[in-house]
Amino acid sequence: MSAFFRKRKLRYPLIALLLLGLTAAILISRWSEWVAGLFVLLFAIGFAAAWMIEKKTYEATEQHIEMLSYRMKKVGEEALLEMPIGILLVNEDFDIEWANPYMTSALEYDTLIGESLFSISDDFQALVTSNEARETTITLGDRKYRVYYKVNDRLFYLFDITEQVEIETLYYADRTVIGILFIDNYDELAQGMDDQTRSNLNSLVTSLINQWAENHGIFVKRISSDRFMAVFNESILKELEKSKFAILDDIREVTSKDNLALTLSIGVGAGSAALVELGSMAQSSLDLVLGRGGDQVAIKHPSGKVKFYGGKTNPVEKRTRVRARVISHALRDLIQESDQVFVMGHKMPDMDAIGAAVGVAKMAAMNKVKGSIVLDFDEYDRSVMRLMNEIEEDADLFNQFITPEEALATMTDNSLLVIVDTHKPSMVIDERLLQRMERVVIIDHHRRGEEFITNTMLVYMEPYASSTAELVTELIEYQPKHEKLSMLEATAMLAGIIVDTKSFTLRTGARTFEAASYLRANGADTVLVQRLLKEDLDTYLERAKIVQTVEFVADGIAIAKGEPGKTYSPVLIAQTADILLTMKDVNASFVIAERGENGVGISARSLGEVNVQLVMENLGGGGHLTNAATQIPDATVEEAVELLKNVIEEHYEGGQTE
Repeated sequence: MSAFFRKRKLRYPLIALLLLGLTAAILISRWSEWVAGLFVLLFAIGFAAAWMIEKKTYEATEQHIEMLSYRMKKVGEEALLEMPIGILLVNEDFDIEWANPYMTSALEYDTLIGESLFSISDDFQALVTSNEARETTITLGDRKYRVYYKVNDRLFYLFDITEQVEIETLYYADRTVIGILFIDNYDELAQGMDDQTRSNLNSLVTSLINQWAENHGIFVKRISSDRFMAVFNESILKELEKSKFAILDDIREVTSKDNLALTLSIGVGAGSAALVELGSMAQSSLDLVLGRGGDQVAIKHPSGKVKFYGGKTNPVEKRTRVRARVISHALRDLIQESDQVFVMGHKMPDMDAIGAAVGVAKMAAMNKVKGSIVLDFDEYDRSVMRLMNEIEEDADLFNQFITPEEALATMTDNSLLVIVDTHKPSMVIDERLLQRMERVVIIDHHRRGEEFITNTMLVYMEPYASSTAELVTELIEYQPKHEKLSMLEATAMLAGIIVDTKSFTLRTGARTFEAASYLRANGADTVLVQRLLKEDLDTYLERAKIVQTVEFVADGIAIAKGEPGKTYSPVLIAQTADILLTMKDVNASFVIAERGENGVGISARSLGEVNVQLVMENLGGGGHLTNAATQIPDATVEEAVELLKNVIEEHYEGGQTE
């Protein structure tokens, strides 16, 4: 009991009152003795009553406090010994000194005293070594516990949260997921069919998708000739991810037997309780898949994280002359509404980026608007050096090339910025121009990735095209003919197509040859192209040294690496990967080398059997099914090799790609 209570301070006012009463009695006695006597009698009775009440109150309170203290002590002991809360007390070596009966019975030990804390669970190790975390969740037997650690007392409290975890698991597993299924090339195939054949095709596709939905417990509804809506839950989604959405392969294989070769694209929205948000994410995922060439699945969550599955086939050429003409006319209107046009490619631009930029600048001139090509003259690849030397000799063309600083100084709110050969803001030559400009157009042939330039006025992305120069060539055909392409402009664009197609051997469609034919008719010099693409002996020998380091990590997958501490150009790395691909028994090649301040670069190539885009995306890069790359900052060549091997191994063992 506290000393404050034992001092009984309530008696001090009573004593003071007694003294005051005696003083009053003395003063009254001077006036009348009998009145004073009566006053003393009454005062004594009142004082005695107050004194007794104070005494009884003190005794009752003291008794109550003692009883309460006893009960609290008893409850505390019962809490330690009987409540369903685990308590462990350990010494400096984390050996258990004391454990309450609940903890002992929960772990089915006769006694825990003397046992090492870490022998019960290794999860305790991370908790006691962490400088910040003082709580964690661990598994003991088949139960889950939330553990709180009091460092100063070396005390652990364990709360059983098994039921809570089970409820959470059920909640997350039962959350609604919305998917949109799109038959990529339905319109193209159905266009030339008679009614009976089209009906048979519809029945076949509907049957396959309905059978797939029935097998997995999915509600699916056809909403148009080429679209289906699917509703399922998170647990079903996990099953589909384990099978890597086998429906993609089933549709492709079954329809190919009838020479139809249909492919399926699926956009999935998951991870939200709001149906409107799920639908929006599903549509956004589908747009992303179609931008990457189709025949894939994209799963998007509210955090923005996206997982991809599929993408095993080369995209089928689906763009039409009508679309090219519509885009060209829309771009013409935007150019004519602008006071000037700025064209910008990616960092360290290659032949395709330079050729496409030259073509867009020409489109501006055809519409009588000033066009400027933004280029960092200190950072362009050696492979375009000969082209830039040729351009320097053409004063009119060379004057169109400006630095980012000059562009920032001259651009206005009415200017137009055209981004070519990339759609990632982190890849453009200068992001300041993107942030400054409100009127932006994208022309690109790469598969769309998660990172994307937003708030654009026009996007022309065709992953079915061989190169951006091919796309720009088609757009030029529908522009006003106030000016004709010069020989050097046509040659630059043709060089971009030739480099990206490896002299018309990879990713080449009928439209590629049509574009090359148009450029040739407008004066493109094929001999000059060959001269621009010549290489020196030193470069050839450097590639040969890298090829000597080749090793096979899986069937048909070759990895080569550059010398540690030596910087290589990205073009040389890419060329080496191309050369490896020409070797016998090589289906996919990866070349790893240092890129100076940019860390380590990886260039990947394949013949189509291996989707190198998915492998590179796992390492933060991207590209096409047969042509991809990435950069790994703050890593050595050997570390990059190990990372790549792990991703390849995971990819071939059915691991998901994100």
